[in-house]
Amino acid sequence: MLQDIDVSQPLWVFGYGSLIWHPGFPVEEQAVARLTGFHRAFCMSSIHHRGTEESPGLVLALDKSDMAHCDGLAFRVMPGQEAETLAALRERELVSSAYIEEIVTLRLRDGRSLRALTYVIEPGHVQYCGGMPLEEQAQIIARAVGGRGPNTEYLFNTADHLADLGLADDDLDWLAARVRALTASDRT
Repeated sequence: MLQDIDVSQPLWVFGYGSLIWHPGFPVEEQAVARLTGFHRAFCMSSIHHRGTEESPGLVLALDKSDMAHCDGLAFRVMPGQEAETLAALRERELVSSAYIEEIVTLRLRDGRSLRALTYVIEPGHVQYCGGMPLEEQAQIIARAVGGRGPNTEYLFNTADHLADLGLADDDLDWLAARVRALTASDRT
């Protein structure tokens, strides 16, 4: 369900995956932020951007979990670009109905609290694949390619940018190391 978002007001967007390294919209301000009640996970089968219907990849989504949190980046959209940014995000993120658009409360590293737009997984959707073992995720990511390129690129860029920001994600770090090992052995 699309949110009724007032684009005449400042628009903040929470990035936890590819938005961290490729927001795709003009950013006025960015800050490290924490979202509680969700965790970042490769829990969405990708049949467009990082895989195909015949050979799906995996992409990150926010999966609801009461005791969890997800660290990422909050982006304030450049003033005057809110409507265009919202339209572009909807085209990019809502290519299928696997994501749900939500307004969430973030806590910024500097102590501020704010409301932001983000995209979370619809657990009842056919593309939802939460709870998949990490080894199985690694095997899929190592081989999948979609319209936006290799699934490995998505994983490596996200893991590397999170590390650069000092935002540890043990599962992504393990996956990146395992997928690098798998793809290195494929080349030998």
